Amino acid sequence: MNSKPKLNFITFISLSILLLCASACSKPGGVRILKLGHGLDTSHPVHAAMIYMAERVQEKSDGEMIIQVYPNQQLGSERELVELLQIGSLAMTKVSTAAMEGFAPEIKVLGQPYLFRDDEHRDRVLKGPIGKDLLDAGEKYWLKGLCYYDAGKRSFYTKSKPVEKPEDIQGLKIRVMESPTAVRLIQSFGGSPTPVSFGELYTALQQGIVDGAENNPPSLLTSRHYEVCKFYSLNEHTAVPDMMIVSTKVWERLSDQERQWLQEAADESAVHQYQLWEESVEESMRILQEAGVQVSYPDKTPFEKEAEKVYEALKTSDPVMYALIQEIKNY
Repeated sequence: MNSKPKLNFITFISLSILLLCASACSKPGGVRILKLGHGLDTSHPVHAAMIYMAERVQEKSDGEMIIQVYPNQQLGSERELVELLQIGSLAMTKVSTAAMEGFAPEIKVLGQPYLFRDDEHRDRVLKGPIGKDLLDAGEKYWLKGLCYYDAGKRSFYTKSKPVEKPEDIQGLKIRVMESPTAVRLIQSFGGSPTPVSFGELYTALQQGIVDGAENNPPSLLTSRHYEVCKFYSLNEHTAVPDMMIVSTKVWERLSDQERQWLQEAADESAVHQYQLWEESVEESMRILQEAGVQVSYPDKTPFEKEAEKVYEALKTSDPVMYALIQEIKNY
């Protein structure tokens, strides 16, 4: 007696997925429309870069290709958006490379602590053959990388006390992304890593589900987490870039000309985003301090020594990853 409503519900869901899939890369009236979803606020510099990419695509194609941008998790969380790309139900998304670990394991190298000597070293790696190989690493999982966006350096922000040394993390519940590498890093400092989606983090901080988190200055500002966490300790333990990715199922439907428009626009948006990011970090730090956030600059050396535990563990558990880390460090 209950089977008919159940079948109707399943049919409804199936039809909804098919309709979403059809609209992910539609071409009504000869205009190619690509849908791009992400979880950032519209004031975030990475969102501004995606809008810039959409504008460049429209200009290059004389309106024959349009990217529609959906911010603020309108279409789902970061992981949900990636999964939609895998089945071709969404064309594009911006994703942290840390979140890509579950889809393309090689990419976890970019989440290793203190991997890059400085910004110049990071840029040289990402723009070179290693960076290109990592952009392509997700293709066997139906995810194609188009470009990297600068996501700055991640540091700890906490509610009760500043993090001046690794021991200060001990006993604290620290929010991390859904990344085994991020989990291991917090564990190496003696903390309790707690995965929470970015959209739910403000409430988790308020309610004490977590004691702190780690991120870059623009994200701390635009998320308004500084209203709860008044201590920001710039130990800069990782420099995890963002990645613009496209569904290979959608990419394969594009003509060579459409692929060229999209790739060129993505590359140009990355250059634009790097400029926006530098300005945003300076402005964000100014506003955070005016809002009463106590900013500290702890000595990085003790954190680097503790992070070596992560590398030592990889020597035996994942020698291929350890070799790639050494290749990057020596690049």
